[in-house]
Amino acid sequence: MSQKVAVLGTGKIGEALLSGMIRGGWTPADLLVTARRPERAEELRTRHGVTPVGNAEAAKTADTLILTVKPQDMGALLDELAPHIPAGRLVISGAAGIPTSFFEERLAAGTPVVRVMTNTPALVDEAMSVISAGSHATDDHVATAEEIFGAVGKTLRVPESQQDACTALSGSGPAYFFYLVEAMTDAGILLGLPRDKAHDLIVQSAIGAAVMLRDSGEHPVKLRENVTSPAGTTINAIRELENHGVRAALIAALEAARDRSRELASGKKD
Repeated sequence: MSQKVAVLGTGKIGEALLSGMIRGGWTPADLLVTARRPERAEELRTRHGVTPVGNAEAAKTADTLILTVKPQDMGALLDELAPHIPAGRLVISGAAGIPTSFFEERLAAGTPVVRVMTNTPALVDEAMSVISAGSHATDDHVATAEEIFGAVGKTLRVPESQQDACTALSGSGPAYFFYLVEAMTDAGILLGLPRDKAHDLIVQSAIGAAVMLRDSGEHPVKLRENVTSPAGTTINAIRELENHGVRAALIAALEAARDRSRELASGKKD
């Protein structure tokens, strides 16, 4: 934790990462940040005690660079950074869809690159961060990424060929659950419940179900069957979900998200 780490393009996820690292033992003086707006940089300094710098200075002085800008902005950022990144500097990308080869082609030969897809529960230290090594990254480089992103949740190593699928499943995943809670809340209102009560019932049910999935070791089918008694209320609801093609819709939605991740990698914006 004595190394200097720079977070470039520090938005909500970047700030959540900084905050988690500080809670995990990093010294704020060893954390550098860059931001597009000077007032944002000063806000980060005041809130976390980190040091705002320019992109070039971050590239020159930090041991690890974490690039958290939007995918469409990554090419311009690399053009700016490339003359200043010394050989051997670890570069961690948090941009959806962009392969490590995109960075390796634009940076000095042999630059170690690690690709990470995290998600918004990093804001509450419950992120799922999926990590893949580029062609020049060693186990030590991946371990550094695991240490950093482990400060805000769980990490998982996967081959880079699986990153687009992971982006669809967990990178975008929280939005699917929010969408489901939104729909269930509307259903609760339709059934006669006040919005706040419907919300509380659904959120606590979701938390309980997630903890059971995580801690019980049971397959989700088994857990569902435990709730589904013959000719009861749950099986009637499940029948309607199947009749309306909810399972097929979810599969199609995740395929669409994976395909969009691939499009981002190819540089397609629209």
